[in-house]
Amino acid sequence: MKRNEFRLRAGLLSLVLLSMAVHASAEWNEKVLYSFQSVPDGATPVGAVVFDKQGNLYGATRDGGSSSCPSVQQCGTVYRLAPPAKSGDPWKETVLYIFKGNTSKDGASPYGGLVIDAAGNLYGTTGYGGTRNCVVLGILMGCGTVFELSPPRQKGGKWTETVLYSFPTPKQGFVPWGDLVFDGAGNLYGATIYGGGYGTNCGDAYYKYCGAVFELSPPKINGGKWTEKVLYGFKGGMDGANPNGGLVLDSKDAVYGTSFGGGNESGECGAGGCGTAFKVNPPTQKGGAWTETVLHRFNRNTGDGGLPSAGFAVDRKGHLYGTTLTTAFSLAPPLTKVGLWKEAILYTFNQDAYDPQGALIFDTSGNLYGTLEYGNNSSRFGSVFRLRPPNAEGGHGISISFMVSQEVRTARSPPPS
Repeated sequence: MKRNEFRLRAGLLSLVLLSMAVHASAEWNEKVLYSFQSVPDGATPVGAVVFDKQGNLYGATRDGGSSSCPSVQQCGTVYRLAPPAKSGDPWKETVLYIFKGNTSKDGASPYGGLVIDAAGNLYGTTGYGGTRNCVVLGILMGCGTVFELSPPRQKGGKWTETVLYSFPTPKQGFVPWGDLVFDGAGNLYGATIYGGGYGTNCGDAYYKYCGAVFELSPPKINGGKWTEKVLYGFKGGMDGANPNGGLVLDSKDAVYGTSFGGGNESGECGAGGCGTAFKVNPPTQKGGAWTETVLHRFNRNTGDGGLPSAGFAVDRKGHLYGTTLTTAFSLAPPLTKVGLWKEAILYTFNQDAYDPQGALIFDTSGNLYGTLEYGNNSSRFGSVFRLRPPNAEGGHGISISFMVSQEVRTARSPPPS
C-alpha cells in the first residue's frame, strides 16, 4: 500500500456519540447535529472536536471554505457548533476561520483536529501552506503549519489566527498529521507523516523522508517566537515510517504513538512494512538526544492486522489501546525495565466490518468506542462501534456492538498517484 493512501480520520465520532441515547434495553439512536455544505461552509471534518466551558463544540475541516484556494485541495476551515437554546432546535454552525494558503503565508488543509487551552484558544495544524519551500508535483505548496485561533475580546468580534510555526523545509517536517497534545509546561507535540530528514523510501515520488515527531515550545518572553524541535526522524525499514499523530504522553514526558508504515517488511504488507507502535524517550541528560524504542512491529502473518491509522488511548495502568486495519489491540507495559511490551488482540473485524478510523476513546465504564470505514454488512457505509471489556454485565470476553451506520467518505493524501 502506498504512503499516499492514508485515510482521513473519522472526525465525526464525537458528534455521533454526543447524540446517542444510552439505554440498556433500547437501540442507540443517531442525530446529525450539522451537515456541512462545502463553500463557503466547511467540508470533510477531520480529527478531534473539543468543547469550551459554555458547551460549544469546535472542529476543523480539511476542505471547504473557499473554492479558489491555491493548494492541493480547498484550504479548509475551523468551525464552531453552538448547542440549541431549546430542545428540538438545530445546532448552529459558525465558520470561525477560512484558511488562505501559502500565497498569503497562511496554512491550508488541516489533517487533524483541535486542542483547547484554559483561555479558550484553539490549536491545530495544516498539512500544507506556510511560508517555505516544500514542493509537490513542481508546485510550491508549503510544508504545513501549526496555528492558534484566539477568541475575540468583545462579544461578536472576529477570531484571530496566528501561525505559530511554519515548517521551513522537509527536514523539519512535512505534512503535519493528526491531533496535537499539550504537556504540563505548555509545549505542543505532534507528528508529520513525511519529512524529518531520514529515510528515502517512504514518500513515493512526491514527498521527502519518512516522517517525524516534533515538539513546539512557547516563547519565553511576550511576543517571542515558538520554537520547533524534531524529537525523532523515522528511518523506514525496521524502524517506523509515517507516524499518525494523536500522540499520548506519560508522566515522564515520553511520547507514544503508531506509524502507518515501517517495521516488519515481511509481514504481508509489502515493501513499506506493516507499521509500528513506538515510544520516543526524552534525553537522560540535559541537551541530549531523544531516542526511539519500537514497542511492537505489526505483522499480518501473526494476525494482528497491520497498518494502524491512528494513535492511542491510554488507561490508568499505562496500557495502550489502538487499532489496525482489521483489529483492535492493547499493549501492556513490561513488568521490568528490560521486559517487552505485550500485545493482546481485543477484537478481529471481519470482511463485512473493518478498517477502523481515528483513535479509540474510553467512557467512564471502560468501554472503548471507535469508527469503521467499512461496516456493518455494506462496503458503502461505515459504523460507530463499542467494545465492552470482559465481564461487563456478566460477559466473559470482549464483545462488540454496532450502534449506528453512516456513510464515511475517504480520500487519498494528495497528490493522487
